[in-house]
Amino acid sequence: MSITQETRRQDAEFDGVDAIEEALATPSQELIDAMRTIEGDIAVLGVGGKVGPSVAVMAKRAAEAAGTDKRIFGVARFSDVRTRAFLERNGVDCVAADLTDDDQLQALPEAANVIFMAGNKFGTTGNESFTWAMNAYLPGRVATKYRDSRIVAFSTLVTYPLADVATGGSREDDPVDPIGEYAASCVGRERVFEYHSLQFGTPLLIFRLGYSIETRYGVLQEIAQAVQDGSEIPLEMGHASVIWQRDVADYAIRSLTLASSPPRRLNITGPEIVSIRWLAHRFGEILGKEPRFVGTETGTSYVMDGTALQKEFGYPSTTLSFMIDAVAAWVGRDGETLGKPTKFQQRQGLF
Repeated sequence: MSITQETRRQDAEFDGVDAIEEALATPSQELIDAMRTIEGDIAVLGVGGKVGPSVAVMAKRAAEAAGTDKRIFGVARFSDVRTRAFLERNGVDCVAADLTDDDQLQALPEAANVIFMAGNKFGTTGNESFTWAMNAYLPGRVATKYRDSRIVAFSTLVTYPLADVATGGSREDDPVDPIGEYAASCVGRERVFEYHSLQFGTPLLIFRLGYSIETRYGVLQEIAQAVQDGSEIPLEMGHASVIWQRDVADYAIRSLTLASSPPRRLNITGPEIVSIRWLAHRFGEILGKEPRFVGTETGTSYVMDGTALQKEFGYPSTTLSFMIDAVAAWVGRDGETLGKPTKFQQRQGLF
C-alpha cells in the first residue's frame, strides 16, 4: 500500500457516531452561498429518518454561516430521543407531530420552504394500505397545507423500471414503471404532489434518490458486512447507484432553488454505476476476507443517470473511494449499524 493510499484511508476513518453525524451535517460553501438566496424558514417534514437529521442540522449551520436569520423546523414523532437531542443541540426547532393526524398537520408552523421526507417503505408487504396512506394520501394534505411554499419532495429510484446497466441507468425523462406496491405508492406520491403543484402553482422539485449511504447503513455497508461475516452475496442485482449522505443533504437544501411549477424531477446519485461483484472484491482486499457469491448478474438493476444533477451542482464532493474506505474502516472495527437494510437486491418489489 502506498503512503497516499494509507493517508486516504486514515482520513476516511470516523471516531465514533458523533464524528460521523457531525461530518454528515457539515455544509459546503456552495450551500452557504445558496442559503443567502433562499428566502424564509425551512420545515423538514419526517426529520426523524436516516437522512433527515443531516438535512436539518446542515440547513441550520448553512443559514448561520450565511448570516441569515432563518429558522429550521424539524417535524417528526421523535420516537428516538437521541435524534431529537442532536437536532436541538444544533439549533433546530423540533416540532413533535404525527403527520397523519390532520389537526396536528394543520397546526404546524408556516414555512416558505418545505423538504418532505416522510414515507413508509419497510413492512409494506402485508400493510399496503398504510404505505399508500403515507406515500400517496399524505402528500396531498401536505401540499394543501403548504400550497404557498417551495417544496422539495423526496422520492426514489424504484419509480423507474429495472434499467439496462449498459445504457447508463434511468434518466429523468424515462417513463415510470413501478414494480410492487411500495414503488407504485411512490409514483402516487409524485403524481399527487405534481397535481397540487399544477393546481396551486406551488414550486416543486421531485428528488429521486438512489441510494444514500454512510458508514452505518446502505448498499456499501451491507456488502462490506457480508464480506466481513462470510455471508453469500447475491449477484442478480449486479449493480447499484450510490451517493454519500452528506451530499444528499446538501443537494436537498440547494434543490429548493430549482423548484418550479410545472414541477421538475431530478435524479440524486453519484456519477458511477457500481458493480456489486467489484465492490465485494474491493472490500475483501481491505478487510482481508474472500467474498462469497451466489447467482450471476442479469444485466439490469435499479440504477440512475446523474448527469442532470452534475450539470446543476457539479460532482458530489465525496468520492466512491472515500466511501469504500470509510465503510470498510467502520465495519472492520465492528461499528454500530442502524439496523435498516436497504433491500436493494429486491427485484420483485416486496419491501
